[in-house]
Amino acid sequence: MTKDGAEAPQKLLVVEDDAGLQTQLKWAYDGYEVLIAGDHDAAIDLLRAEEPAVVTLDLGLPPDPDGTREGFRTLKAILEMKPDTKVIVVSGHGERASALNAIANGAWDFYQKPIDIEELGLIVRRAFHVRELEVENARLAEQGASDNRVLGGMITGAPEMQKVARTIERVANLDVSVMLLGASGTGKELLARGLHEASGRRDGAFVAINCAAIPENLLESELFGHEKGAFTGAVKTTEGKIELAHGGTLFLDEVGDIPLPLQVKLLRFLQERTIERIGGRKPIAVDTRIVCATHRDLDAMIAAQSFRDDLYYRLAEMVVKIPSLAERPGDAVLLARHFLHQYAPEMNPGVRGFAPDALQAIDEARWPGNVRELENRIKRAVIMADGKLVMKDDLDIAGGDDAGSEESWLNLRSAREAADRVAIRRAMMQSEGNISAAAKLLGISRPTLYDLLKQYRMQAA
Repeated sequence: MTKDGAEAPQKLLVVEDDAGLQTQLKWAYDGYEVLIAGDHDAAIDLLRAEEPAVVTLDLGLPPDPDGTREGFRTLKAILEMKPDTKVIVVSGHGERASALNAIANGAWDFYQKPIDIEELGLIVRRAFHVRELEVENARLAEQGASDNRVLGGMITGAPEMQKVARTIERVANLDVSVMLLGASGTGKELLARGLHEASGRRDGAFVAINCAAIPENLLESELFGHEKGAFTGAVKTTEGKIELAHGGTLFLDEVGDIPLPLQVKLLRFLQERTIERIGGRKPIAVDTRIVCATHRDLDAMIAAQSFRDDLYYRLAEMVVKIPSLAERPGDAVLLARHFLHQYAPEMNPGVRGFAPDALQAIDEARWPGNVRELENRIKRAVIMADGKLVMKDDLDIAGGDDAGSEESWLNLRSAREAADRVAIRRAMMQSEGNISAAAKLLGISRPTLYDLLKQYRMQAA
């Protein structure tokens, strides 16, 4: 607030070494308090003193105005000092390569020169809006009102999954193909839908197709459509899923199951952005973004020549690996409570929660079927429960979940490492990634925790 009670203008830091462009941008953003920095040191000084929520950063800064080295150094320094800053990278260098590199290094969005003030202004306003939502969510979390929902409505409290959500949010507005890699039941379609809703295509259609669930002889028609009379039974012209998703997003689940002949046709669409329906001779221009997913080992399939490497590189401009439920400490219990409250009112209204032994069993289970398996198990347990609490026996998971890991417990070293990993994950979860707090929970020193994280190749946050 200002002295007269009015809202203080939001602070925008513009890091740009071109004096003319500095002036142009300062006048363009008259609704903000615009701070100007011409190099790395000035930018960091202003960041420390003023704490702006949004930064536009030119990658070509002195003493390397024709390259990007100094710009990326400044980006790293900004995010290390104030990780919640929304950094919009502006560059004339490298185009797609610079964009992907900037996003991979933590930038919130990317804009390519020459600058269109109105378009860049929209990105800046959206950045401030998102930051305001984050601040509000943090306030609600402090009051205990947060429900641990992230991108696409996914429920998680695990840093591993929150990192995935942040990555997807960062690429949502970049025109790149995204491949989601993860085991069955990890929520790939939910994340794909979240990507669509966070992108500029949110007003278009989100169309999903499971390539493994459709017979090979029908998949081409499902994807590309067909003209009337193209084959027996084609009584009318039908648009395919690619065409139906025009202006929106097509999610290809289990893309590894697409047969080789159809892979060639899909590659042609990705290269030319046109399709031909079965039986048609007229190319149709289609503006559809592809997001795909698979649980299969595509590298092995490429080596076996059952999946085209050129198609892979078109589909996997950005690869996001989805952790299994066992790699998301605390999420199994969080999700179990959610599913219980979802199904109990209709299926068994008397059920109110879980017995302590049931929660322990849920937390310790490996869940090879991931969230889908957990949901089905909780639904069944709710139906079977006799009292107010779901008991361990209702879950029917005792004894079977650790059988597959018996080999890894044949010596003390592997047993200790497994126990260390579980304890570290839970401590990091409880401390929200704070190393000092996690070390205190574990009863060890901070340097010792750093050594263990390095030794086990675990993420610090």
